[in-house]
Amino acid sequence: MSEKITNINWYPGHMKKTRDLITENLKMVDAVVEVIDARIPVSSRNPIIDELCSGKPRIIVLNKSDLSDAAQNTAWIEHFKAGGHSAVEMNCMSGAGMNGLLKILEKMQDAKNEGQVRKKNLRIMIVGVPNVGKSSLINRLTGRKATKTGDRPGVTKGKQWLTLPNGMQLLDTPGILWPKFEDPNVGINLAFCGSIKDEILDTPSLALELVTVLRRDYRDMLTARYKLTEDDFEADEYELSMSDDPEKTTSLAVMEAICRRRGWILPGKRIDYERGGRSILDEFRSAAIGRITLEHVK
Repeated sequence: MSEKITNINWYPGHMKKTRDLITENLKMVDAVVEVIDARIPVSSRNPIIDELCSGKPRIIVLNKSDLSDAAQNTAWIEHFKAGGHSAVEMNCMSGAGMNGLLKILEKMQDAKNEGQVRKKNLRIMIVGVPNVGKSSLINRLTGRKATKTGDRPGVTKGKQWLTLPNGMQLLDTPGILWPKFEDPNVGINLAFCGSIKDEILDTPSLALELVTVLRRDYRDMLTARYKLTEDDFEADEYELSMSDDPEKTTSLAVMEAICRRRGWILPGKRIDYERGGRSILDEFRSAAIGRITLEHVK
């Protein structure tokens, strides 16, 4: 196992171009739809978008809300509304929540045309960090596969203007991250949820970080999913006494117990950390462990 992950940065060159693209085209749109991951409502919001789009009405789409804690979804919706934004829960893959989003957009269009003789269709910009579901939302809005979609960040590459069935115009942009995460937990949370390419990460170490979070905040779900016992949450006393990071040592004991329960063992009875780490991350991302929100409203 590698050392604790302390910082993650991933800023492909095309993301700088995306920032320039948003700046250039913002004056052409009436409203901004910001797609975020409902499991990490803080970490999946790019402060650059706040800066660039501050003068435009904003609709915040909490995508993947079927994977996050239902009570926290409600709390975050109220939080964003209190901040002056419209907000809606969605599952962009299934289309759940689409009617709520369309109603908000229609109200914005009505307000835009109030008192106008010549009616104009609303023009919208879609923004968000990679892999939060922007392309899936666009496909739902247009009623067809208008953009490439995938479960890997960085699929959408360039600007596209699309027309919705109701006549509204939609500008898509590639996902945009920021050059440096001031809070290292932001990068780790994005990595947990798959918004940063797994290929650049140490999967076992990332999974170990996730086990630490779940052990602290979602112990019951972790126990139920992997059929753990109280003893599985206790590290060896000698190992604890020799460790300079008791939290990591205890989490490692839990991760090893999970691997043993699932039979993720290599020849010589060695723990298969790679397979175990990959599987734990996959089961978190699919909500197989449970509906989990890693960032709660304060």
